[in-house]
Amino acid sequence: MNKPLITILTAPKPFVDAHIQIIQKNTLRSWKALGNLIDVIVFGDDKGIKEIAHSIGIRHYPNVRCNQKGTPLVSSMLEIGRNESKSPYLAIVNADIILFSDFIQAVQDVSKVKNKFLIIGQRWDMEVLEEVGEEDTDFGLLKKRVPIEAKLHPPMGSDYFIFPRTCYQSIPDLAIGRAGWDNWFIYKSRWEGWAVVDGTHDVMIVHQLHDYAHLPGGKPHYRLPETKQNVTLGGGEHTIFALFDAQYDLKNRKLVKKKCTWKKMIREIEIFPLTDKRSQFLGKIFFNVFHPKKGYIAIRKALKKITNYGS
Repeated sequence: MNKPLITILTAPKPFVDAHIQIIQKNTLRSWKALGNLIDVIVFGDDKGIKEIAHSIGIRHYPNVRCNQKGTPLVSSMLEIGRNESKSPYLAIVNADIILFSDFIQAVQDVSKVKNKFLIIGQRWDMEVLEEVGEEDTDFGLLKKRVPIEAKLHPPMGSDYFIFPRTCYQSIPDLAIGRAGWDNWFIYKSRWEGWAVVDGTHDVMIVHQLHDYAHLPGGKPHYRLPETKQNVTLGGGEHTIFALFDAQYDLKNRKLVKKKCTWKKMIREIEIFPLTDKRSQFLGKIFFNVFHPKKGYIAIRKALKKITNYGS
């Protein structure tokens, strides 16, 4: 039996809504179908999580630390993941993402040339209304439908993160499934000098489309107070990094440097104090210079806070 190469960590939504149930069952089955090189740990004690995890044959840990809203914390997921796994690589993947064998291949390819790295990439949005079978061949048939039925999502937000288990040893208490935590992960990689790899070309992932009825007020995650809290815990808006900040592409199983466009060059100048000088102070100054409107608002808030404190 092969030792797992990657341990996937995830925190599903409650298995209440019928469509969400289908989506998350498909997701977990697709991961299980990847074989012995993949280990999976599911977190949370919401309705149905334990039962579904056990029925598919994957591990379940209900006692993950959560924020005041009951949302699992990424820091706790990583702590448990390291303690309860022996794989050299960890991955955090959203519970609505179907994976294929190229997910494993990407890690094997990147790890040959980089010791410390983060692999992320764009997703394919696809409407999946039926349960997919449990075998690798069933998901192989689904993969063939993707170029025809699915649409490549713009390079905004990230749904999977693969990295060596030695990375991200200490992180803020960021809430999973809310905007901001994924941006911080990319920022942290650039701050530490790790290679950030855009795996879009070689790694196909399928995001099964759904609404936001499971979230408070049915609002998208980026409009929730927890998102603002994530950004604050991460250090502020100047730490909001995205897929555009990757230095490499994984293409045809080889790492190639991102093309140096004018837009890319300007962005690299903006984040230079963070990625090269590791200066939070200069990082904030450069952010305000490159984003004067946001900088103006931030200065006004700071002055108002000082005024209120002194009154």
